[in-house]
Amino acid sequence: MALFIEDDAPVIVQGITGHQGMVHTARMLKAGTNIVGGVNARKAGLDVTYPAARNGEDATIHVFASCAEAKAATGAVASVVFVPPRFAKDAVVEAIEAGITLIVVITEGIPVADSAYFVELALRNGVRIVGPNCPGLVTFASSEQTHGVNLGIIPDGIVKRGPLGLVSKSGTLTYQLMGELSDIGFTACLGAGGDPIVGTTLVEALQAFEADENTKAVMMIGEIGGFAEQDAAAWAKEHMTKPVVAYIAGFTAPEGKQMGHAGAIVSGGKGTAQDKKNALEAAGIPVGKTPGQAAEIMRDVLAKANID
Repeated sequence: MALFIEDDAPVIVQGITGHQGMVHTARMLKAGTNIVGGVNARKAGLDVTYPAARNGEDATIHVFASCAEAKAATGAVASVVFVPPRFAKDAVVEAIEAGITLIVVITEGIPVADSAYFVELALRNGVRIVGPNCPGLVTFASSEQTHGVNLGIIPDGIVKRGPLGLVSKSGTLTYQLMGELSDIGFTACLGAGGDPIVGTTLVEALQAFEADENTKAVMMIGEIGGFAEQDAAAWAKEHMTKPVVAYIAGFTAPEGKQMGHAGAIVSGGKGTAQDKKNALEAAGIPVGKTPGQAAEIMRDVLAKANID
């Protein structure tokens, strides 16, 4: 079982001809992702060649006028969105209406009202959104004959497949914890995003990892602002049978100051790192003081549970 998407699933890239789209499409291809097309109405008909990007061979990706056209031609089931904030809502709605079932929204700075609109639309249509304002989703191949997917901006080659799942509200801390536990490996790493409204919450990620027979333990990375970590703690206490270890960023963050993500702000004394730590520990989830300590706690947990 893969997290939200099967191995070798066909993927399109919205905003493929922009700088970020070009750079990360090349990287995703080199990571083995099955990218089958791009979407940009103004560049429709263009063929973009990425040198030595697919198993050492050049990869030529056709640009379609719309998601519907791209899906009809390629059978794509997932899209990665690298579209500027003011156009992101329309791009995500277009993908939903085209029948794309997984949409990874990398774009940051999307107005909250726009995110609320397309997240609600996705829920009504049975579509999974990851993000917005996130590093993306990486899954690792379930066999030597297949490829996992790398959807977004998460660097390739940090880790191998293993028994851990990872979900994070942070970007760079995702990479750091992946690196800290690289010798153990992961089934999937999901960057949920740090905006006030996201398509896949920490709870939903935990639910997916709990249901996945190959995931034996979960690393969760939170940050100040909101109540996502408290919600995850409450759900895990009642339903999670697998070990969870957490790290929370922002213990020294001053109240009222936004720390990077739109949702990373302590306001009215609520959403502090200490609040989140207390809730998690009350649910039996140990919390590391640093990313390195969180990784060491995870190693101890795995050893005690005899998880290889």
